[in-house]
Amino acid sequence: MTDVRMASLFLFLSAAAALAAPAAAPASAPAPPPAGPEAIASLTWLQGSWTGDDGGLAMEEYWTAPRGGALLGLHRDVKGERMVSFEFQRIDASGGVVTYWASPQGAPPTPFRLKEMGPGRRVVFENPEHDFPQRILYWRTGEDDLHARIEGPAGGAEKDMEWTWKRVR
Repeated sequence: MTDVRMASLFLFLSAAAALAAPAAAPASAPAPPPAGPEAIASLTWLQGSWTGDDGGLAMEEYWTAPRGGALLGLHRDVKGERMVSFEFQRIDASGGVVTYWASPQGAPPTPFRLKEMGPGRRVVFENPEHDFPQRILYWRTGEDDLHARIEGPAGGAEKDMEWTWKRVR
């Protein structure tokens, strides 16, 4: 076989192999966070009355059942006989996006969009335009422990705060 015929045969076989090979799947983008009533309903694990103590600071967190497309929450800190902090919270699917609305000290609500809903009982909300915090995380460990964490930049450095509560029986 001449060199020209050999080269032609090689090109033909290469082209045939390329056509016969399955097309490569496009690189998959991360799945968008879930939205709608199903996503809200999947947050049932937040529901309940939770309490904790941090050096004499009594902390309470309450979450309603996910009904009507929303969960409602309330947080209160009490030192001695004085309430020192409170926050109203809501998680809903406003505009088709699951959103955590935080109203500390009764301020107008700040939205944090659902960033990630982990396997099991973990959820992350984010608002990169907000000063501090920019991320709000909730997760459960065991049946009786609820954790929350806020994080983001503050004063030129990363800052975080974390809480743990026990289920009130």
